Amino acid sequence: MRSTFRLLANVKPRYLEPFAPTGLTGLITHPSPRPTLIFLYTNTLQKLQSFPESSAYRQSVEALTRHRLQIVESQKPPGFEEWLERVKKTVGAEPERFAQLQLKNGTFAYAASQERDFTDNARGQEWDGEKLSATTEGPTRTPEEEAEWKKIIEEGSESANDHSDFHEVAMKWENEPALEASQVSEIEQQIGAGLIEEIVQVAEAESQLVDELFKAKVWEELEEKAAPGQWTYFERGN
Repeated sequence: MRSTFRLLANVKPRYLEPFAPTGLTGLITHPSPRPTLIFLYTNTLQKLQSFPESSAYRQSVEALTRHRLQIVESQKPPGFEEWLERVKKTVGAEPERFAQLQLKNGTFAYAASQERDFTDNARGQEWDGEKLSATTEGPTRTPEEEAEWKKIIEEGSESANDHSDFHEVAMKWENEPALEASQVSEIEQQIGAGLIEEIVQVAEAESQLVDELFKAKVWEELEEKAAPGQWTYFERGN
């Protein structure tokens, strides 16, 4: 149903126009959803490794995240292999610098920003060699939200107890080719959680939630035991 909103929001036939209205109030078309989702899902899976294997939260979120990651990775945009070869050459020139970004399958978990260029190009502004910064759902944030996000990134990078392998890295990076509109639609249908922009928002929130639950060590026993019968009301009836 929600994918129909795009048809009413001036969507181009082959590519979704970056930053164009999606049909949902306050939500605009994400310029690079595939690498963003791969970045977020991979990040979440690595963070979950710090949870005990017996953790019910880890088990459920791992299963869901792996499933969605597989769906996203299965949709490769036109020109992806050629792009990947160019990226490998860049990485090959400085392997140590880019080691954190390379995944086991040979691809790279890095989401580069794609800025508005106010042109008629459905794929947005092409990379011109300038430095790009890591981003997730940046284009839809207010200035206040963007400032808060940058603060979270800085605090996470400075923390000695940071269990994530992902840090903001200054580098030159070519944007991954854009997904075609039909590929975006296929991802949305298989995941079944709304528009891909909404899927990105959920993935971002889950990644942040993992951090909070890790700090709270939610797998440990309660310091104060629940009173007898406290949770009886919530048990399934016979």
